[in-house]
Amino acid sequence: MIQRHVFLIGMPGCGKSSLGKRVANNMELPYVDTDARIEQAAGCTTSQIFERYGEPAFRNAETNVLIQLTREPGSIVSTGGGLVMRETNRAIMRNHGVIVLIDRPLEQIMGDIKLDRRPLLAKKGLSEVERLYHERIETYRAVADAVLDNSQGYYAGLAGLEKLIRTMFNV
Repeated sequence: MIQRHVFLIGMPGCGKSSLGKRVANNMELPYVDTDARIEQAAGCTTSQIFERYGEPAFRNAETNVLIQLTREPGSIVSTGGGLVMRETNRAIMRNHGVIVLIDRPLEQIMGDIKLDRRPLLAKKGLSEVERLYHERIETYRAVADAVLDNSQGYYAGLAGLEKLIRTMFNV
């Protein structure tokens, strides 16, 4: 068991959810996907939330999920790509866990991202992925307590994330 949360941040398509879920399972730790938790609470998909209520409502829901997590045991948390862009969210994550950037080269993300699953990207295409990357990458790097290079494939990413968490928490 870990005492604090491990918040995984990074671009859509960098591997936060796939790596986070698998490492949590391997280490027998709780796993939370902030987008999935919001969808469950809202009773609809992220895309539907954006369509019906707009991006500000979704961003408020992200903050609410983080506040809920402050009352829960330490877990591995996959965050939405834009969650870290709000200062309030950064403060909550800093106070209740460690922040790990899953860093993957833009070319790899663009090569296999599924745009239809990502409401902010679906209508605008790959040029929006590139724009968001350049808009967000410095913030990601500035707030991260640690950076995982996820450019060497899924299994290398898994091993790297597990090792990083074990080292950070002495488990």
